[in-house]
Amino acid sequence: MTTEQIGTQRQHSGELDAGIALVTGGARGLGAEICRELAAAGMHVVAADVLFDLARDTCDQLVADGYEAEALRLDITDAPAVDQAIKALVARLGGIDVLINNAGIDKTVAIDEMTVEEWDRITAVNLRAPYVLSRAVLPHMRDRGHGHIVNIVSTAAKRAWANASAYHATKWGLLGFSHALHVEAREVGVKVTAVVAGGMRTPFLLDRFPDLDPGLLQDPRNVAQTVRFVLSQPAETVIPEVMVLPMRETSWP
Repeated sequence: MTTEQIGTQRQHSGELDAGIALVTGGARGLGAEICRELAAAGMHVVAADVLFDLARDTCDQLVADGYEAEALRLDITDAPAVDQAIKALVARLGGIDVLINNAGIDKTVAIDEMTVEEWDRITAVNLRAPYVLSRAVLPHMRDRGHGHIVNIVSTAAKRAWANASAYHATKWGLLGFSHALHVEAREVGVKVTAVVAGGMRTPFLLDRFPDLDPGLLQDPRNVAQTVRFVLSQPAETVIPEVMVLPMRETSWP
């Protein structure tokens, strides 16, 4: 049995050894934790980010710890670049078993103070890019008869608060897209999961809100472990949506 056949067999059994995982926003925060968790599970991790130097540092540390990881400079808002990167990875690595649509941005500002350009940028990263990436990897997963796409959503897809209109719009949209993709992809053996994550101790929140009490947030590793859990389900089982909250979550319910 070849290495590729062994990898395929393990993916069908719910194990992660020998699989290839592409993680967007993999340079830091939750993305970096997901990279570490999946690498520790035996996957070859590709950390894609515009923050290439940070992504490379993250992957260098993983390699130093004995794991398989590499950094990829990628602007996920550039659709032709995404298509080219996916084709190159498939050609070089033999396929992509897991796509984690993790990258996300926000702008804390009132609706009438947000510019159209800012709205478009948030939409491009948070909603359009997961579609572009999923569209690019799905044919390869379909041809191999297996694969898993995980979309990192937010409690912002469940309720709303002020000064986050674009973020809410994109996260509600991403949750809807994730369920729609689940319906279509399951017909070709590909799983899709929306991980609805509550507040985490990551730069995404702490850099923007320095007065935020870290005790209200959760360790991003906990969410990364949930991602690993949903990926580890047997072939006959899929988890379309799961919510992971800190015990003192303030945004849900």
